[in-house]
Amino acid sequence: MKKILISPSKYVQGEGEFFKLADYFAAYGQKVFLIAHKDDRGRCEAYLKEAEKTIGIVYGDFGGETTRKEIERFAAAVRETGCDVIAGLGGGKALDTAKAVANSENKPVIVLPTIASTDAPCSSLSVLYTEEGQFEEYLFFKKNPDLVLVDTKVIAEAPVRFLISGIGDALATWFEARACQRSFAKNIPGGNSTNAALAVARQCCETLFEDSLKAIAACSCKAVTPALENIVEANILLSGLGFESSGLAAAHAVHNGLTALEETHRFYHGEKVAFGVIVQLVLENAPKAELEEVVGFCKSVGLPTTLAGIGVAQITREKIQKAAAAAAAEGETIHNMPFPVTADNVCAAILAADRLGRA
Repeated sequence: MKKILISPSKYVQGEGEFFKLADYFAAYGQKVFLIAHKDDRGRCEAYLKEAEKTIGIVYGDFGGETTRKEIERFAAAVRETGCDVIAGLGGGKALDTAKAVANSENKPVIVLPTIASTDAPCSSLSVLYTEEGQFEEYLFFKKNPDLVLVDTKVIAEAPVRFLISGIGDALATWFEARACQRSFAKNIPGGNSTNAALAVARQCCETLFEDSLKAIAACSCKAVTPALENIVEANILLSGLGFESSGLAAAHAVHNGLTALEETHRFYHGEKVAFGVIVQLVLENAPKAELEEVVGFCKSVGLPTTLAGIGVAQITREKIQKAAAAAAAEGETIHNMPFPVTADNVCAAILAADRLGRA
């Protein structure tokens, strides 16, 4: 059995690390193409101005969706400007776009998350969406980011909803890793999980249960505490290593299926994934105590446990069947579960999960 573990070349996390951007950039190149939404650039203006004193930065204004058109637009700009390193600043979609551009142009990539809302920063893949915001496919790259640089002061100053969303995304890590282990499903790089990756995934879950409420309290008052540091690490590093080197299963497939419903588009990735975790536990008929623990945890931190919580106020079987069909499409990660799964199974599990979440 071939086992594979992959990870970013370097991960750095600490309060105030963005003030050293120039030093980090200079280790990879002298002219940086920075992909960021104008709002994130504004939040980090002081750090960027300090870096510009000694390093060249070309700014690419990110439009908000990771699409083929956006990736091709930035790739052309990188060639025109002669930049030798790509950086992504912001949330998961800006970072995914930067990784895709770097892969296209064979350049090193530096990832600079300003929120801890997903495990996208560390991974060697990007999630591609249509112009309308519907999931399209995963793009897989030949390597992980060269550097993931996390400033916990910047994370603490972001709206707390982003941190909670990241907790929802990270919550899936252990449950999906466990399912893949049971089914001997392949992980993202095409091997089986190492014991190290499974240990990371388990530690991710334990950290969330222990420190989430304390970290949310800290973020609510823009304070960096040990609990916040732990949850930022769980959301970004532990979840990133755990999902990629152990595998995805039903929770993320359910997220992808739910994007077929337009009313879910205003909710964050991790919020939909959290509901997907409950659906996965229903699918595998998890023990009552485990279901109660997960649903209770989600409620305690403010994660959705119902369809209404992710925007689906009017529930019809036809609508849920549409999401279920997308979640169970050929090639989806739901087929990494240790038993056959059909769209009808998923539809039933979504409806049952919603009822449990409302109980």
